[in-house]
Amino acid sequence: MSLYVDADACPVKDECTRAAERLGVRVFVVCNGGLRPSAHPLVETVFVPDGPDEADKWIAERAGPGDVVVTGDIPLAAKCVASGAAVLKHDGEALTPANIGNVLAMRDLMADLRSADPFRQGGGRAFTKADRGRFSAALDRALRMAGAAR
Repeated sequence: MSLYVDADACPVKDECTRAAERLGVRVFVVCNGGLRPSAHPLVETVFVPDGPDEADKWIAERAGPGDVVVTGDIPLAAKCVASGAAVLKHDGEALTPANIGNVLAMRDLMADLRSADPFRQGGGRAFTKADRGRFSAALDRALRMAGAAR
């Protein structure tokens, strides 16, 4: 069992390390660069080449049943769900075979709406302490379930 973290712009890297330490899980923090490698023995920082979706490709090629993936990238999440991995968004929402189709469709719809209105301003809401707490609880559950499934 491994925990894969799509680390570029990930607000919950520290929570992933703490959960892995509590449960003895190997963590792969995958990024294009710009992160300081962790000194923790369970955490391996993987630097992939520059280029679009290189971190996503690295994770998608390796994640499978019994693994947990943390990402905000919906296409990556869909690939990981299809391969049998458990997937969590940064706010703790689980992406599963039952909901990934709807989440992908909503992502595509929102991209179309943004491209149709070049004056649209703003983005999502701010990441809150409550989001961080929900994520930590969801990650613990996902890691325990993944460990029990093996």
